[in-house]
Order: sequence, then structure tokens, then C-alpha cells
Amino acid sequence: MATAPNDADADVDEFLAQRGHETGSPGWGESYNKKQCPDCGGLHESDASTCTVCGWTPRSA
Repeated sequence: MATAPNDADADVDEFLAQRGHETGSPGWGESYNKKQCPDCGGLHESDASTCTVCGWTPRSA
């Protein structure tokens, strides 16, 4: 039986956490009163839910 994607993510997070890595879900940063993508640094309006530069979206916990 294959592992569900959420279970696989949890397993990877646990593996990384045991080795001292931060596993929290990254969220939007802020720069000049705009949202900033943590992956590429693209700036977006405050109502953005997806980065239009690289396609990043915050994963739900």
C-alpha cells in the first residue's frame, strides 16, 4: 500500500526535525507593505495566495 502524500510529508518533517532542521511551514514574508515569497523573493499585493513569479504557495499544516 502506498503512503499518502500528507503521511510522506510528515515522515520527512520528522526525519529533518530529529536532525536539527526547522520543519515549520514557511509563510509569506513582508517587505514594503507587500507579501514577499520566501522561495524567490517576489513581491505581491496583500491579497495574494500564490507567487506569480515561481508558483510557490504556503502549504497548510
